[in-house]
Amino acid sequence: MKGILLVNLGSPDSPTAKDLRPYLDEFLMDERVIDVNPVLRNIIVRGIILQTRPKKSAKAYAKIWWDEGSPLVVISERFAAKLRQQTTMPVALGMRYGSMKIKNALQELHDQGVEEVLLVPLYPHYAMSSYETVVVKTMEEQTEHFPNMRLTTMPAFYKNTDYIKVLSESISEGLKGFEYDHILFSYHGIPERHIRKSDPTKFHCKINGSCCNVNSVAHNSCYRHQVYDTTERVKAYLGLPEEKVSSSFQSRLAGDPWLKPYTDYEFERLAQEGKKRLAVITPAFVSDCLETLEEIAMEGKEQFEEAGGEQYKHIACLNDNDAWVGVMAKWAQEWEANGKLP
Repeated sequence: MKGILLVNLGSPDSPTAKDLRPYLDEFLMDERVIDVNPVLRNIIVRGIILQTRPKKSAKAYAKIWWDEGSPLVVISERFAAKLRQQTTMPVALGMRYGSMKIKNALQELHDQGVEEVLLVPLYPHYAMSSYETVVVKTMEEQTEHFPNMRLTTMPAFYKNTDYIKVLSESISEGLKGFEYDHILFSYHGIPERHIRKSDPTKFHCKINGSCCNVNSVAHNSCYRHQVYDTTERVKAYLGLPEEKVSSSFQSRLAGDPWLKPYTDYEFERLAQEGKKRLAVITPAFVSDCLETLEEIAMEGKEQFEEAGGEQYKHIACLNDNDAWVGVMAKWAQEWEANGKLP
């Protein structure tokens, strides 16, 4: 029997410092998130970050927490429930970090007689700290605990025509009634060194403004190329004016060069250039989470208005949008029938 394993980022069990500490420890101690030697990572995370971050993060989570729980978890559960209604295969949901373990989700599928699993990292783009870490962790759990299971991994779907269509139409719906001066595609930021580390050629990715536009096998694992490609495809699908669209990167850590331009700097720049009505989209995520709901929807609005902006519109992620569920069901059914992947 075949089954589907959906995996998203994860969440603390509650918006408290007590629950944030183990969650952040697991997240930040991941060698694909903070990719330095283990001794230095331990010093950075446990000696510095975890001394203050849990309290700060707890306050941020408290601002966006729903009655049902973490928005990311609730939305992912709703998506999984809808997907079950559109496929005959068992569907399980796991998280890379936190208490909703990938191992538990694999066990759920195993108990239903599943022998072949379609792993779906719920990230449109390839990055060490998101897509790759999900794949590696799932393979580790499967090898250790479920050696007779077979895994097939869905590739990053950032340029798939079905995905671009449903993303674009969701954005179009979100823009209704909003006369924007500019649309900012804000993507999750990563260190520049992650781009170079993910380059199989070891020479193509120079982050120089042109390498993303020169065809290369490196693009299969280049986050920077893939997010810019997503922006271009959505822009083409919706016929958005070139001068009214740009991309940026959010959520950086101090100390290292991260992908630029930085979203918070862009809020200030765009407002000062006279862009009074700004729409912001966060297509690195398929589910709204702390980073979209607090950092972009709340803090971003404040930053833009403080810089002179007047109207700010944050457009929700795809979440459990019925059309998006339908796209995933289509992909799953094609895989079940003939092994085809997006």
